[in-house]
Amino acid sequence: MSTPGEPTAPLRWRSAVEAALYGPGGFYVRPGGPGPAGHFRTSVHASALYAGAVARLLQWVDAQLGHPRDLALVDVGAGRAELLVGVLAALDPRTAERVRPYAVERAERPDGLEPRIRWTAEPPEGVTGLLFANEWLDNVPLDIAEDGHYVLVAPDGTESRGGPLEDADRAWLERWWPGGGRAEIGRPRDEAWGAAVRSLERGLAVAVDYAHIRRARPPYGTLTGFRGGREVPPVPDGSCDVTAHVALDACAGPGAVLLTQREALTALGVSGARPPLALASSDPAAYVRALASAGEAAELTSRSGLGAFGWLVQPVGIPAWPQPAPQDGGT
Repeated sequence: MSTPGEPTAPLRWRSAVEAALYGPGGFYVRPGGPGPAGHFRTSVHASALYAGAVARLLQWVDAQLGHPRDLALVDVGAGRAELLVGVLAALDPRTAERVRPYAVERAERPDGLEPRIRWTAEPPEGVTGLLFANEWLDNVPLDIAEDGHYVLVAPDGTESRGGPLEDADRAWLERWWPGGGRAEIGRPRDEAWGAAVRSLERGLAVAVDYAHIRRARPPYGTLTGFRGGREVPPVPDGSCDVTAHVALDACAGPGAVLLTQREALTALGVSGARPPLALASSDPAAYVRALASAGEAAELTSRSGLGAFGWLVQPVGIPAWPQPAPQDGGT
């Protein structure tokens, strides 16, 4: 983020976005800001059904771990801890009292947050439980490449050609985003996710984000900005969110499962099916509640909306989730 008197020479996109989002007075860390909910709508904000689904996933992890005395719930990129609060409310009291909730966030702790939620800038090391990162990786800054060179950007968004790619970035592109042209070098996301997964001693790590896979990389990239609920040009001056979709397949480690949000939430019992019409006659109030819930579920699982998000599910010392469907053993 530039201020009067500071140099405004073009930087590589990764450095420019790091300063704009997380530097002094940056978009995500400035005191008194509204947090992510003030600028874009995530699944967490769309419906309490989402927190309920994460609570059920935590209960599955708890069972796989043998119901440990301390069950960690680590929310990476926690915003204002809305997901943590929702999950704790959705759990049964006996499970909830064993949960150790951690909000991993670079902004300051919000006023009035439940005291039991631990606020930290990095994932806690050596914990056992569920690490959940909802729309975090898309805000891990990365560099942009074009025709074998870095793309530089000035604070006003003007781009220029930079130096040739370093060997590690060139190798990443050759493996994960071949074909030349303009590309987003996802290596910092791979490294950030790998570090988050390694913080778990045992459990499950889940990353949920706008995503793409190798066979369908966007030819011109996905870099964009958000401000006040509207998409805007990605200008790294601290005035807006700057984000890019995630190459989740590049982040995935051994044993990882890639799903769409629709698939994941369906496995967790979130359904957009309308309630039976007969309920409208027998219990009109229940019918209205069920209809509203079905509408929220439909939004969370829509193939053209939130349901198209990617889920990267990484087991650490426990079975993979979701469990594979039993195979027909016919001869």
